Amino acid sequence: MPAMSQTYPVRPGRRYPPGASISDEGINFSLYSRHATGAMLLLYEPGAEAPIQTLELDPAVNRSFFSWHVEVVDLPPGTRYAWRLDGPWDPKGHGWRYDARVELLDPWARALDTRHWDRARRCGEGPRLGDSIRGVVLADPYDWEGDEPLPMPSQEMVIYELHVGGFTRHPSAGVAHPGSFAGVVEKIDHLKRLGITHVELMPVMAFDPQDVPPATGEAGLSNFWGYSTHGFFAPHPDFCTGDPTEHRREFRDMVKALHRAGIGVLLDVVFNHTAEGGQGGPAIHFKGLGNETFYMLDATDRSRYLDFTGCGNTVNANHPFVARYIIDCLEYWVREMHVDGFRFDLASALARDPQGEPMEHPPVLWGIELSDVLAGSKIIAEAWDAAGLYHVGSFPGYRWMEWNGRYRDSLRAAVRGDPGQVAELATRIAGSSDLYEGNLRHPINSINFVTCHDGFTLADLVSHDHKHNAANQEGNRDGCDHNLSWSCGVEGATDDRDILALRRRQAKNFLTVLMLSQGIPMLTAGDELLRSAGGNNNTWCQDNPTGWLDWTLAETNADMVRFTAGLIALRKRHRSLRRRHFLTAADITWQALDGGPPAWDAPSCRELAFTLVGRATGEPPLHVLMNFGAKSRTCLLPRAPDKRPWAIAVDTGAPPPRDLLEPAVQRSIAARRWRLGAHSVLVLEGRSAP
Repeated sequence: MPAMSQTYPVRPGRRYPPGASISDEGINFSLYSRHATGAMLLLYEPGAEAPIQTLELDPAVNRSFFSWHVEVVDLPPGTRYAWRLDGPWDPKGHGWRYDARVELLDPWARALDTRHWDRARRCGEGPRLGDSIRGVVLADPYDWEGDEPLPMPSQEMVIYELHVGGFTRHPSAGVAHPGSFAGVVEKIDHLKRLGITHVELMPVMAFDPQDVPPATGEAGLSNFWGYSTHGFFAPHPDFCTGDPTEHRREFRDMVKALHRAGIGVLLDVVFNHTAEGGQGGPAIHFKGLGNETFYMLDATDRSRYLDFTGCGNTVNANHPFVARYIIDCLEYWVREMHVDGFRFDLASALARDPQGEPMEHPPVLWGIELSDVLAGSKIIAEAWDAAGLYHVGSFPGYRWMEWNGRYRDSLRAAVRGDPGQVAELATRIAGSSDLYEGNLRHPINSINFVTCHDGFTLADLVSHDHKHNAANQEGNRDGCDHNLSWSCGVEGATDDRDILALRRRQAKNFLTVLMLSQGIPMLTAGDELLRSAGGNNNTWCQDNPTGWLDWTLAETNADMVRFTAGLIALRKRHRSLRRRHFLTAADITWQALDGGPPAWDAPSCRELAFTLVGRATGEPPLHVLMNFGAKSRTCLLPRAPDKRPWAIAVDTGAPPPRDLLEPAVQRSIAARRWRLGAHSVLVLEGRSAP
């Protein structure tokens, strides 16, 4: 960047757009703060401890309505900057927390410089000159080479949730830039081999890795998952390799490369709370520029933060200005960064009013739903919050998809062999009509999953009865206790071949039923490799091999990678598995394994079968048999609806490669009776006679 002068001339500037934007003469800066009485803009050279210029703004010249603004002439891109705001201090009465000593981050900053940030010092010793997270002025024209967000019907989606850092940080990843956006690009071939259509990236908006409890930090752990956002318009610096002026380009390069491979990009976004935490948390931006606007505060003592997120604060998302901020942010990531959609962490918190009461028609959620810019974007809700609000099946809006927690729990209970689950299981396989049909929604509103970042990995789900989270330094109190997991007989690691075989079969059972279900399937990165976290079901602070993906497993468990890819291919060649609308009696026939009607009400039943007719011309039917009991069963195979013979496509009880057979190597079977092993799933495809 050009050498910087100590005295850049200034102009009054303008209030719109917020943040730092290039003007004809220089850089325009604008910041919202309704009750501030004074404002200073601090300009820094890269790496400098002290500002090279401090601009004290004149309210008569540099303030319009609730915005402070100034234009700095000839200021070069790459300049770092922060704000200081003066104003009333009245936390208990009005919620005001203005402090002219505190340097604040611009919440609209497009890139961040975090090298000077020390959370513990900011919380403990108080503010010090130069200790802020600084915004970075950007002027980086980018050639998208014709790229646009990928249009794809929702029913065609197969989502793969991954953590950008953990995906390639392990030495075995063999990438040039471990733990980065560039590292993801180097693993695109693996994603293409699997056949997934979208990656869902755990938080990539800039977050605070230092936001951990004291004991966790003293143990050398950090906020690894990133659900502690402070830079909502900026890529996370630790996922980038170059100077902050290059961060936005690096993210765009990743998106463009994924799009070229036919893979969409979904962002896991955290608007329910921020990295500023509760009363003891640091002032990073919102607390110092509009605490009473951006956060839900106790009505009688406004120094207390209402906490419906379990993270110390709750964003006041339905305040008109905050709602506009959130929607502007989302539109920016679509318009300027070409992302294809969003998954909203603890989205039910966004349905609360300023007092924390649930709203029937939350403005921010409807604003997201009805935004013209977001009209083609996928919007996915984690449809609950940490204070008991649960919206699965009833999330406000129409086109919102939901993480279907009911699906996860039902499938886990059924596959581990809990009795009396068949009616619930059938409902989930058929698209959860009990949740979605009554309010005119469809199977595509359901994101079906067995595992996600939050909980056991697939390998641990079939290897542990209990969580093992002692390494998180919270006395094993953290993480969910309701896992519906099964160790298959021995807790954790074992050399018992029978138990290891059963665990592998159970993992295949989960993946098979997931891919056969109506709705949108979601996999967790590493499940196809049988990645284990040692029984830790809450690796939020484990930026180490516990939380990373070990790529040696791609060879050790190559059969599982092949099996997972084959299941996705099976799903893609059967339109009957990818319906927008609910199944009818003409589409599916439910049976018991002996060919009779299912024992819907039998408390001991652990079996179910169904025949699914083809949807497209020439599409073969499917017959699926599931035995989740501990004994093998003799099954009666029905005649295929189109009179074709059956061929085995999937048999989770068979060794590789017979566990999954592509159509080219399938062979017709003439038998009407079949012996189905314990804890097994058999999938038959209709085929033309040889």
